[in-house]
Amino acid sequence: MAGLLKDKVAVITGASRGIGYAVSVELARAGAHLVLMARTVGGLEEVDDAVRKEGGSATLVPASLTDGPAIDRLGQAIHDRWGRLDIVIGNAGILGPLSPIGHVKTKDWDEVLAINLTANWRLIRSLDPLLRASAAGRAVFVTSGAARSAKPYWGPYAISKAALETMVRTYAAEVAQLGIRANLFSPGPVRTAMRAKAMPGEDPATLPKPRDVAPAFLDLLAPDLEHTGMIYDWPTKSWIDPATGQAV
Repeated sequence: MAGLLKDKVAVITGASRGIGYAVSVELARAGAHLVLMARTVGGLEEVDDAVRKEGGSATLVPASLTDGPAIDRLGQAIHDRWGRLDIVIGNAGILGPLSPIGHVKTKDWDEVLAINLTANWRLIRSLDPLLRASAAGRAVFVTSGAARSAKPYWGPYAISKAALETMVRTYAAEVAQLGIRANLFSPGPVRTAMRAKAMPGEDPATLPKPRDVAPAFLDLLAPDLEHTGMIYDWPTKSWIDPATGQAV
């Protein structure tokens, strides 16, 4: 896969740990220049070291996704430096409280929606003109099977992911004729801090690691990709039409 993304510019959110970290390393191996977003400088420096070990390069953006103006400035900065953007990986997300919906605190509800949904809308709003300037713009947003299962007590998380899926499908339809492909990636259970919080009694050794999942993202970034507005379900290695829930 070395050189597959040579000279491509990619934004990755939630890049400092878990799936975001692993995808950053994978895209570095493939030759992309990475624009890495995360809240902590220390975490970004760690992934930057890993990227450099693979011969890659990165621009670090320490910012919270709740900082809308920072996302707006990101688009302007990328425009000024490269004039285009080839890849967006909207990976960052939070679990929020596992609680009956009626017991969820307002601040917790607002935080989950702000990070899992609104921040990704602001990413699209800021970066869409740059994807249009790419020869093959690709956007991938990380979702979850929880979006379609309506599992009790997972309300804020599941609802935010369901809304994310609808937003990405809408965006995909709007830009399909421009050659931009926007899809969703559902990793299933993976050994991450979020999974450990959600399932504290689970043996993490039974789960795949983020680095096992990361290579599959490359298939969603291919210039000849036809699928758009779809979900790639990593556990089953299949594409799913979210409108029907059926494999395509």
